Amino acid sequence: MSKISQILIVLIAVGIAFHFINLDRKVYWHDEVYTSMRSAGFTRAEIDQELFQNRLIPAPELQKFQRIKPGSGAIDTIRSLATEDPQHPPLYFLMTRGWMELFGSSLTAVRLLPVLCSLLGLPLMYGLGLELFRDSGTGLARLAALLATTFLALSPFDMLFAQTARQYSLLTTIVIGSSWVLLRAMRLKTWQSWGLYSVACAVGFYTHPFFGLTLVGHGVYWLLRLVQGGRSSLSALSNVFWKPLLSVAVSLILFSPWLKVILSNYSRVSATTDWARVQVGWLYLAKLWLLSFTALFFDLDFGFDNGLTYALRVPIALLMGLALYTVCRRTSSATWQFILTTIFVPFFILALPDFLVGGKRSAVSRYLISCFPGVQLAMAWLVATIAQAPKKLWGKIPLAHGLLGILCAGSILSCTVSAAADTWWSKDLSYFNAEVARLVNATPGAIVLSDLGDDFTNTGDLISLSYRLNPEVRLLLLGAAPQLPSPGPNVLVFRPSGKMRAAIAQAGDRLEVVSEAGNLWRLRPS
Repeated sequence: MSKISQILIVLIAVGIAFHFINLDRKVYWHDEVYTSMRSAGFTRAEIDQELFQNRLIPAPELQKFQRIKPGSGAIDTIRSLATEDPQHPPLYFLMTRGWMELFGSSLTAVRLLPVLCSLLGLPLMYGLGLELFRDSGTGLARLAALLATTFLALSPFDMLFAQTARQYSLLTTIVIGSSWVLLRAMRLKTWQSWGLYSVACAVGFYTHPFFGLTLVGHGVYWLLRLVQGGRSSLSALSNVFWKPLLSVAVSLILFSPWLKVILSNYSRVSATTDWARVQVGWLYLAKLWLLSFTALFFDLDFGFDNGLTYALRVPIALLMGLALYTVCRRTSSATWQFILTTIFVPFFILALPDFLVGGKRSAVSRYLISCFPGVQLAMAWLVATIAQAPKKLWGKIPLAHGLLGILCAGSILSCTVSAAADTWWSKDLSYFNAEVARLVNATPGAIVLSDLGDDFTNTGDLISLSYRLNPEVRLLLLGAAPQLPSPGPNVLVFRPSGKMRAAIAQAGDRLEVVSEAGNLWRLRPS
């Protein structure tokens, strides 16, 4: 085994170890709360009905909705999704339910499942690399495959979502696995291999609808290969045309029960995804694209408007461009076409609507998951080809070792800082919940006043807060006819709706800011 291969195996082991560090440290994100809630068999409507009744509730009581609902079954999990969140297929939620029944519903237990889903992607990435680069020679293919596996294992982005109780790490694994199965099926041309691709696609659809981005990328790649193949015999058409089409058709048939749920509840799907259609500027989109793609290798955040955040990432973006150029120049058309289509087809499907009608779909990093394995494969090829050359840095260090060291050092530094943090950019709506909890806990006899909120996100974030609030903290959750308490230094208000603000003003009281970023206030007399 070569020295660089030994180094890569050690780095992969380091990446695997990072997956298990401080699983319960970061804020339990709003969306993670909904994973546990729906997996446990609850709907938000029944939770809201019980909670928002103008009564005091000890903070830990909210966590009962994160444990398996007594008397419920898997059908309750499916019903919760179908009625309130139909854009999310049930596979991962059913997996989580089974996991909770076996190992409990603690943060560590629930987040361990996506970690294991993420680790399943490592051998699949190695297999994909071997299959993709097989015509470049066994030695180079193995090195590139091992490098791609290393980049996946150490990726700060993938690490974040491996430790997040959502289906995104499973989606990454399915994207990689289905790509590997596709390339094998195109090479072997057997019904068995295409049947396996059908199963992989069906699993992908039942994991997340955005697997469809990967499938479209696969379709474009297959069409390119079909056109370049130029075959016209009947047997050839059977191998390269009907088998792929039938395999995709079978996967869609398998997914059709949930597709019917989505179509039947399309208005609900549209309502719960309206936020992605918010109008933003192109500078905002460009910033998020740079942050999203470079987070595969480096993810230190100095502030969204801090130039240092972007300056440190520009060299990585330039390396990505060089990697794509190298792939196009030094691999077969079958290889570079696969990498380009898997990156750019999903990206443009999201970015073009943002350009044409407005929105920020392509600015959501987790929506770009289909693009990322192609980037990691391209970077792996760049380092692998440099390793074949005798060039050295300062006459001592092999250029490939130096480049690998820089990339992996950035990843390890990012993962180390992230592991020690209690929040990160991926926590989205819940980003400031750790700060809010500290301020509440520092208030003697704290009472937290809240309601459903203007955008109905308060339920998830109140449960998120409950994991960090002291047991003696009490919540007063207001109903349709709000009953306000007497103002005082211990009465804090979390994310008040317009209706609550009006009631406070009508009562002759006022809100004093405690944390503007966290939307936390103190109720004071005027």
